[in-house]
Amino acid sequence: MPNIPIALQLYSVRDDAKADLAAVLQRVKKMGYDGVEFAGLYGHEPAAVKKMCADSGLKPFSAHVPIDQLQHETWKQTAESYRAIGCDHLIVPFLPEKYRTDMDAWLNTAEFFCTLDQRLQSVGCRTGFHAHWMDLMLLPSGVAGWELIAGNTPATFIMQYDTANGMHGGADPVKPIRDHYHRGQLLHLKEYIKVADGVDPKFGHGQAVIGEGGVPWNDVFDAAEQFADTRLYIVEQEGHPTLSPMDAAARCASNLIDMLKARS
Repeated sequence: MPNIPIALQLYSVRDDAKADLAAVLQRVKKMGYDGVEFAGLYGHEPAAVKKMCADSGLKPFSAHVPIDQLQHETWKQTAESYRAIGCDHLIVPFLPEKYRTDMDAWLNTAEFFCTLDQRLQSVGCRTGFHAHWMDLMLLPSGVAGWELIAGNTPATFIMQYDTANGMHGGADPVKPIRDHYHRGQLLHLKEYIKVADGVDPKFGHGQAVIGEGGVPWNDVFDAAEQFADTRLYIVEQEGHPTLSPMDAAARCASNLIDMLKARS
């Protein structure tokens, strides 16, 4: 089995990171994570963040960067800031509604992504798109926006699937990972419990700890390793109803590490 590192999407612990990023990074390393995916720099200069990562021993693998920071006027400065901390994978985490209102909007967004992919490659970066539940829902044409992006962007453009987001949008938990060969290098792992009769409504989409819900994890790992060319597993936790964000992130790491060890 491949030895795939694990990272924490810092949005999972955003309030703690905003209060004391250096301390959070130190604790995340002790949890067993190999690195992090940023969601902003929490008011710090890139040089300071680079030092915090180095001091903690965490690798800044990637970042979620809003699409408005990657437009024609801003993309180069944005890329330079993240490259200054050693981060060269910039993923668009969410599309405002104007980018996904109908098929034409999705196709225009795909065209923008093609341009962005070329621009960021020219400065040594990669880019991609992170799936939310609405991206997996079928349009009136019978195709999902996620598939329109995948079908109209180059193989170098990363399709960052999210296990809970996909399931919440009605997708098969594994098929979207298998469908895009060698394009899932950065895979988001998030637990999912469908809220229904007999299920505690506190545990909704993304709130359970990884390994304690309905995601078929071994199937996910098989698809990631055999089809998606996954190089990094990224944990995201949407807010546990009883655990603190830091404690939930720690339990996610512990469960994930145990599951991956059992496969080796």
